[in-house]
Amino acid sequence: LTMSHRKFKAPRHGSMGFLPKKRARRHQGKVKAFPKDDKSSPCHLTAFMAYKAGCTHITRDVEKPGSKLNKKEIVEAVTVLEAPPMTVVGVVGYIATPRGLRTLTTVWAQHINDEARRRFYKSWYSSKRKAFNKYAQKYKEDGTKPDIDKELERIKKYCQVVRVIAHTSMTKLNLGQKKAHIME
Repeated sequence: LTMSHRKFKAPRHGSMGFLPKKRARRHQGKVKAFPKDDKSSPCHLTAFMAYKAGCTHITRDVEKPGSKLNKKEIVEAVTVLEAPPMTVVGVVGYIATPRGLRTLTTVWAQHINDEARRRFYKSWYSSKRKAFNKYAQKYKEDGTKPDIDKELERIKKYCQVVRVIAHTSMTKLNLGQKKAHIME
């Protein structure tokens, strides 16, 4: 039995740019590098989560002096993203150490939506849904929150980097999923 081989040369199948073809390590994307902090501008969020809704095409004018296509119309493929509003549910404070950032403390909100709480369970249906019940008791009935205020003061005093924990609004999204995605 001899091994089969190609009789004539042929171009390779698939781009080398997508090698190695292997399973993604994480299903959800991750912010690998936050933009450099501009101290003159006010506090603002630097990342957002969106979902791919589909693809379409657009026509646009090319502005590339020296190119054959300059001032001509071309058709390009585009991806449509759906970005429902995100809800902030917590704050994390980081201290800069010689080995990188270290978490000092995390402060969570008093009321956390069921969408976000689903993320902390494998099976929401068969769980007792107790996530954050004890933590919510730190916020007192009379409106005072001494433990929370103390942690926020520690973040203000010691932390160099402050990030928020936010989750997506799944009910506003036409997706079968009810469990929110959480990101910093």
